[in-house]
Amino acid sequence: MTEPSRGAAAPRPQSASVTQMTEYVLPQHTNALGGVFGGQIMAWIDLCAAICAQRHSGRMAVTAFVDDLAFEQPVRVGEVVRLEARVTATFRTSMEIEVVVQGEDATTGRRWPCVTARVTFVAIDAERRPTPIPALLLDTDEVKASQAAGETRRAERLSTRR
Repeated sequence: MTEPSRGAAAPRPQSASVTQMTEYVLPQHTNALGGVFGGQIMAWIDLCAAICAQRHSGRMAVTAFVDDLAFEQPVRVGEVVRLEARVTATFRTSMEIEVVVQGEDATTGRRWPCVTARVTFVAIDAERRPTPIPALLLDTDEVKASQAAGETRRAERLSTRR
């Protein structure tokens, strides 16, 4: 696999745009059962992924697609939500971002899986038109596999849209 040419911008390493967020769960974030609203988790996912996309592209970026979300375990009032986003694949003007969300009990340090999401962002220029982005630097076998898997997922998404 070769890195696609995208103008003058050099490919960027995955590590350069990794984004981490921590949110404390307050009563206004929760449903009647005391667990974080799924929509609140989705908003935090979108925000974390947007920062990651903007760091990678050097441009404003907008959400184009969110994959299926399957919530594994709840996070409750007084607990912490940890999010980590990384670019998993890049294309001409878009990029796939994976966001891993965990719950945490800050008093014990125990962590558990909440949800993993993949979000596609499109970089835009000053006229709000899609604009080319730097390729993902394919510097490890893991990143090469991530790019290849992202290309497969993108092809599947595009084939179902028609």
